[in-house]
Amino acid sequence: MGRLLRFSEMTFPLDPLATFGREGPLFLEIGFGDGRFLVTLHRRYPEANLLGVEAAAASVARALRRVVREGVGPVRLFKGRAGFALRNLVPPRSLQVVYVNFPDPWPKSRHAGRRLLQVPFFWLLSTRLADGGRLLLTTDHPDYFDFAVAEGQRSGLFAVTTPSPPPEVLTTKYAEKWRARGRRFFHAVFTKVAEAMKAFPPLPKEETMPHAILSGELPLLGPFTKEVHAFPGGHAVFLERTVREPEGYYYLVRVEEEALELVQEVVLEVRKSTHGLYAGLKRFGDPLVTPGVRRAVAALVEGLLAAGLRLEKRSY
Repeated sequence: MGRLLRFSEMTFPLDPLATFGREGPLFLEIGFGDGRFLVTLHRRYPEANLLGVEAAAASVARALRRVVREGVGPVRLFKGRAGFALRNLVPPRSLQVVYVNFPDPWPKSRHAGRRLLQVPFFWLLSTRLADGGRLLLTTDHPDYFDFAVAEGQRSGLFAVTTPSPPPEVLTTKYAEKWRARGRRFFHAVFTKVAEAMKAFPPLPKEETMPHAILSGELPLLGPFTKEVHAFPGGHAVFLERTVREPEGYYYLVRVEEEALELVQEVVLEVRKSTHGLYAGLKRFGDPLVTPGVRRAVAALVEGLLAAGLRLEKRSY
């Protein structure tokens, strides 16, 4: 398995031995930025297997180049959100240490709900940490620090201490930046002392591409306008359309599922097939089949039916 994790190559949850090719304690960094802290961790704990999660594509690309250049073998990178990765990639009670270095504090009161370290996150985290496992938070934002400490304590599952930050966390990009500006750092250690009673099962992985087979002729298309289709727990945004005559046409769709903490850009296609017209998800860009993706396919098919096509069968 390569250093960059892909849905098509993964099981939910990951098998650590198959993923890393060796046994070892599992460490997680949430928001790895340019990857320099992962390199520091590898040098300090060479026996550890390192999983990094980052939402920004540009940061993932920079970190991948860095870990390849530095020859860091036992590291795997995932582009996505922390809650999704923790729930679906990490096996229960498998994590030893989680690092959260200089997370976005979302300082405006109306954005506070977007902060990572809240009670529901701590509930989920407690099921993925081994007994005595820890989360280490370092930040330069005092309000966020106080907020996170209070949320960890309120969860009832963690003992919280506030020692000085360990030397390794001061090697990150933002630590070096803020230290040069004379900023003060705040550090907390959240140690698991109990586990949430609620189960957090991972998503079932589906291999079949959701689609429908239709009969009739490809409809003539008018001007394209962006469309938003809402569904419980998220929405699908039809961003672009590309027409390729005479094969069919393709849509770029952004599927946002807040409940799953997952955002994907997928390609839907309408094309001629041996059985009629195929309308559904294209196996391009390593898509993950989710309820939101199925709803996007359903919206596409509904539009085609409204244009006069006939439904022969569907799988979504």
